[in-house]
Amino acid sequence: MIRRIVVIGSGVMGRGIAYVSAVGGFLTTLVDIKEEQLQSAKQEIADIFEKGIARGKLTETLKKEAEARLYYSTDFIQAAKEADLVIEAVPEKLEIKKQIFETIDEHAPESCYFATNTSTMSPTEIASFTKRPEKVIAMHFFNPVHKMKLVELVRGLETSDETAEVIQQVAEQMGKETVVVNEFPGFVTSRISALVGNEAFYMLQEGIGTPEEIDKAIRLGLNYPMGPFELADLVGLDTRLNNLKYLHEKLGEKYRPAPLLEQYVKAGRLGRKTGKGVYDYTNKE
Repeated sequence: MIRRIVVIGSGVMGRGIAYVSAVGGFLTTLVDIKEEQLQSAKQEIADIFEKGIARGKLTETLKKEAEARLYYSTDFIQAAKEADLVIEAVPEKLEIKKQIFETIDEHAPESCYFATNTSTMSPTEIASFTKRPEKVIAMHFFNPVHKMKLVELVRGLETSDETAEVIQQVAEQMGKETVVVNEFPGFVTSRISALVGNEAFYMLQEGIGTPEEIDKAIRLGLNYPMGPFELADLVGLDTRLNNLKYLHEKLGEKYRPAPLLEQYVKAGRLGRKTGKGVYDYTNKE
């Protein structure tokens, strides 16, 4: 039975996962090596709670109960010692994930499950950093976590049926719907999203239309909730570029990043988090 969840990494995804975990009834510890990052996460999570109250998504009682279940720590080794499930939500860099999984494998209880919140990387390879590959799975959450309904569960080569079932129950208790798929680079959603987003950058550099026109065409013509540039700015152009580079390496030429996307990243135009990406947010917030 999963009672205590540790989320490692308090960035955009980690803080969202911690929020839905606490609201779902789990004792949740959000971990980051930087205290200032944790304070930023704590403030944003408080804002999400208040907006949930304002919109009628939460009651004041549920808010207080969820807040009481949520802890913050800079000591992920100590947190892992008491965890039933550890969800890693750090940047998509294999060397960072390797260090984290080797460490938590050493300190977490034998009964503890491990999940990686990755949109493209191999849960099989990540599981190989542990001595319990049967207990490792990918939980691909979507941004913003508290609004997006899906969690894509991706089984690695040695992920057990029992692990898949337990983690599916966890995601559902967090209020999510799930799909369970087998590992292949990019899974289902990232392969499609990366293609659409990359093609939009090619169209922009070819002068086919403005970002606003391309986004509007995709939203209204294909019934997407967000245009590809709006989405890229939300998730981060650097994140999108890293994913494309990985998919290009694994799946070939159709995923070669558009030169314009690479140029934006080199210029530091990473999206909402830097105030400017495809769009300029400096005077909008």
